[in-house]
Amino acid sequence: MNLANIVQRGWDALGAGDFDTLVSDYVEEMIFIMPGQGDVLKGRQAFRSALDNLGEILPPGFEITGLRQLEGENEVVSIIEWKSDKIIASQLSVLFKFEGEKIYEERWFIDTEQWKSVF
Repeated sequence: MNLANIVQRGWDALGAGDFDTLVSDYVEEMIFIMPGQGDVLKGRQAFRSALDNLGEILPPGFEITGLRQLEGENEVVSIIEWKSDKIIASQLSVLFKFEGEKIYEERWFIDTEQWKSVF
């Protein structure tokens, strides 16, 4: 399986609310670097627990309107088009780094001022 397909499977699981399937593609010692790059979750269990509060983490009315994957060597970048109750349209990117076919790092890149303004 190519890495972009693994990432897409994760986005599909996220959309379906199937968080257990989502985290199954991560190594146990994974790290998740959130918007602003200051907050870091370490470990698959911490990441899984955070997903239970996803509604509090995402802006009100958050919706992905477009998604594409760019695959490189041992990494995939997702380019996400999104909107929310306060933003008509925007984009963000997410970097996924792999060890074999498992993700060991997920890092979000967002206009943090815009992100803060939607809450």
